[in-house]
Amino acid sequence: MRFDAALASVLYSSSLFLGQARADVADDTVESSSTSVAESSTSSAVEKPTFTPSEIKAPFFEQFTDDWETRWQPSHAKKEDSKTDEEWAYVGEWAVEEPHILKSIVGDKGLVVKNPAAHHAISAKFPKKIDNKGKTLVVQYEVKLQNGLECGGAYMKLLQDNKALHAEEFSNASPYIIMFGPDKCGATNKVHFIFRHKNPKTGEYEEKHLKAAPMARIEKTTNLYTLIISPDQTYQIKINGESLKNGSLFDDFSPSVNPEKEIDDPNDKKPEDWVDQARIPDPDATKPDDWDEDAPFDIIDEEATKPSDWLDDEPAMIPDPEAQKPEDWDDEEDGDWVAPSVPNHKCEEASGCGKWEQPTKKNPDYKGKWTAPYIENPAYKGIWAPKKIANPDYFEDKTPANLEPMGAIGFEIWTMQSDILFDNIYIGHSVADADKLKAETYDIKHPIESAEEETTKPKPADTPKSPMNLKFMDDPILYIREKVQLFLTIAQKDPIEAIKFVPEVAGGIGVLVVTLLAVIIGAVGMSSPAVQEQSKKAAGKAKETAADVKDKVVDATSSGAEKVQAEVNKRTTRSSGSAE
Repeated sequence: MRFDAALASVLYSSSLFLGQARADVADDTVESSSTSVAESSTSSAVEKPTFTPSEIKAPFFEQFTDDWETRWQPSHAKKEDSKTDEEWAYVGEWAVEEPHILKSIVGDKGLVVKNPAAHHAISAKFPKKIDNKGKTLVVQYEVKLQNGLECGGAYMKLLQDNKALHAEEFSNASPYIIMFGPDKCGATNKVHFIFRHKNPKTGEYEEKHLKAAPMARIEKTTNLYTLIISPDQTYQIKINGESLKNGSLFDDFSPSVNPEKEIDDPNDKKPEDWVDQARIPDPDATKPDDWDEDAPFDIIDEEATKPSDWLDDEPAMIPDPEAQKPEDWDDEEDGDWVAPSVPNHKCEEASGCGKWEQPTKKNPDYKGKWTAPYIENPAYKGIWAPKKIANPDYFEDKTPANLEPMGAIGFEIWTMQSDILFDNIYIGHSVADADKLKAETYDIKHPIESAEEETTKPKPADTPKSPMNLKFMDDPILYIREKVQLFLTIAQKDPIEAIKFVPEVAGGIGVLVVTLLAVIIGAVGMSSPAVQEQSKKAAGKAKETAADVKDKVVDATSSGAEKVQAEVNKRTTRSSGSAE
């Protein structure tokens, strides 16, 4: 019975902290419910429009409506590899579907690459060939990298118009006029712009690659890529309406559109007596009489003396005194066992061990091998270069923007990521119409996708800025430690204020003191009937106090739970009313 009072006091202390913990849990439940309702309100606040086909007209305009299969056909050809004899089949599948992440317009579908690590090819013929001679050419389309892009392409090709253009045979070998769009793999990250230029003299085609191409946008939201080629022989590349690269078709491509007017004469040879050595050793220079080529680089320092603590009789290395012969060592097969050597620790405490020898120093008389100084070569004629002659292959194309006619569009790509989505393809001659299409599609999609992406990002954990913001259920040990530390800090200046500010700690300390006194009294009064009687009364009073605290905790917990449920019911009722 002498420990009843102590047990009751411990129960009382636990009840205080339990009551605080239950209250924290109740607050967390209310907060969680509030957060859920707030997030639901935010999600429902972003209204998603329904897809309506655009009325914009163009030589080719694709929004992948339900009749898309009448225009697009996957390829069944083999992909040629110029580096090897291998052939690759275009086994990648295509589908037209809504995006599976960051949806923005209800019912808005796009052409989707369905297989990772596969070759894909699909094309669509234009209703009639597109010839931009004397016209502006605008190429614009959307790319949505739903799974990101680590290695692969998302570019399009505008194919050369010819009678042999068959969709089922479309491959990497099919001649194209323009290749445009993003490509990324490893360190490569660019927006390709390549056009095939026809040599007016030979009729052969040569690829012209844009130098210093802009970087592609590798993100899961929709990005809009626009290429504009103007009749004034300039180009412009936009991403999401922002101009990122513009310049001249003559200056910004490699190789250049027009070849050099003059070239080196391939038959010109450097004369045998041509002197192209600008400096030579001075033929009149002689070696000085006091120049000693045999003098060594360093010599013994005769002035050096042996340090007083040098240990002549100590070896630099000694057998390891802690080494032991392995148990499986066989002297007959392995030979005599010898302990490995270790540095002598005595040498570490002195300047050195063993035989002392004078060190060396740099020889002040050392000059090395003599060579004559260099002078300007009086016979120097300069760097030889072959003479220039007129380039027999020279031509001047003043209108490279007048591209060859185009008869189809194709996507011929290999990618490690699936679910690349293409949509809203515009190929025409009107910058205004392309901008209007952007306003009808991308400008609506982008804010919705960005808002949804923001809400789905993992929120950083809120670190409590003070002990008063801690929750018992998050970390009970941290909660108790920080509360006690706060109590002690305040108590050093004002104990009364500490009791008011952190009452749960004050109560816990009080109960601890009562517990210790009860244990001491119980131990001292083991043989005293009077003390035993007092202990019984104290234990009974403690039990009553603990029971009373327990009832209060239960009431507080119940009322907290009822408060939470009432709050949830109230919010649910409001939400239902709004929905109706």
